[in-house]
Amino acid sequence: MASSGVSRAQENRRIRQEALREQLATGGHLQHVIDIAGKLSDLNIELDASEVQRLKAAADLKMGLIKKTLPDLKSVDIEGNIEHSGEMKITWQKPS
Repeated sequence: MASSGVSRAQENRRIRQEALREQLATGGHLQHVIDIAGKLSDLNIELDASEVQRLKAAADLKMGLIKKTLPDLKSVDIEGNIEHSGEMKITWQKPS
């Protein structure tokens, strides 16, 4: 166990998650899903049924990748130290 109270496995998991988030951000997956949604909702663009299905399938696949690496807000872990000095003090630190 590391001196910060975080096990080696937890630290490795955090590092892998950060690397995957970075890969998603640079891969443009989220932007592509947004572009597909725009295409599907734009009434000025004529799409046949097969084009709609292909766009929806692409968006679903990319959203699957995004959901695997970016947790829902309800499942985000909050890390920090709690000091018991009679007053409540919360400090946020960017992970290094």
